[in-house]
Amino acid sequence: MPGKGFDIILKIAERCRNYNGFDRVLNMIQMVDGGDGRAVGEFTVAPEHCNRQGTLHGGLISTIVDNVTSYGMMSKGSHPGVTANLSVSFIAPAKVGDVVQIEATTVRAGKKMAYLDCVLKLKSDGRILAKGGQVKYIQFDDEKLDFGMKK
Repeated sequence: MPGKGFDIILKIAERCRNYNGFDRVLNMIQMVDGGDGRAVGEFTVAPEHCNRQGTLHGGLISTIVDNVTSYGMMSKGSHPGVTANLSVSFIAPAKVGDVVQIEATTVRAGKKMAYLDCVLKLKSDGRILAKGGQVKYIQFDDEKLDFGMKK
């Protein structure tokens, strides 16, 4: 059952789907669970998600880690911040038709910095495809930087 803040995750994901910029590449992800610092989603790998070898593109995986970890962090009420460090380890490939599960976790969100982890795995057998994380700077005083999330 989704936790407190899952509604925020759904709202952010919807904004990304309708955005005219780069974040709309994530429109294939269905957020299925989350809140309280977590975000869980899944998608089916399509040809447009693949590199020349026919496997899930590393750049897309990195974008997923960057954004979905932010969704989870924002479900705790944190400012979306800016990425200070992003890392991804690519472990196994995914092919067209594979269903990929994404689970992002907020390890810690303090006053200035947040530490976030993410795992992508195959839904069919749980095989880990990639692990990643990021460090974000989240201390902002300017209300204009709320990314339209405050009401």
